[in-house]
Amino acid sequence: MSDTEPTRPENAAGSRPGGRPENAAPQELVRLLQDFTLEANHYVDAAGGRNDMHRTDLNALAVIMRHTAAGKVVTPGVLRSELRLSSPATTALVDRLHASGHVVRERLGTDRRQVQLQMTPKAYRDGSAMFMPLAIRMGKAMAAYSPAELELVTRFMTDMVEATLAAREEAAQPGATHST
Repeated sequence: MSDTEPTRPENAAGSRPGGRPENAAPQELVRLLQDFTLEANHYVDAAGGRNDMHRTDLNALAVIMRHTAAGKVVTPGVLRSELRLSSPATTALVDRLHASGHVVRERLGTDRRQVQLQMTPKAYRDGSAMFMPLAIRMGKAMAAYSPAELELVTRFMTDMVEATLAAREEAAQPGATHST
């Protein structure tokens, strides 16, 4: 609780009146994070739509790019797992990305059954064209902050991503209830 937030009585379950847990995040900040997520999704939809790409296509390219940058092999199974798709949906996704010229399939090593996915130069060009306007606007907005402020925000956003991942994993558990 911040110094500026008034003290409120707790009920027997450790919640404030209205059912909000004592350690819940400030609602205004959570709403801003939700707004950011929503607007980022709208941007992805608009940018992808102008290029006849689905959000899942762009998410797949982001997964491939992240894994490639980390020196990891990306297979259709990696996409299926990370994007939580069925096998048929993954096949359709890879077929779309291949047909659009955004990925190539390469056979791995001596076991020619396994396929590695690699982004093409066209994928990098199209991605840059779609997301450069957003990067430029974000860069301009960030220019108003000091390096120390940006470091703090970076730490905050990293913590929010980790908290979201933990909550997602918890929610995916059978019979999950929230923990405090």
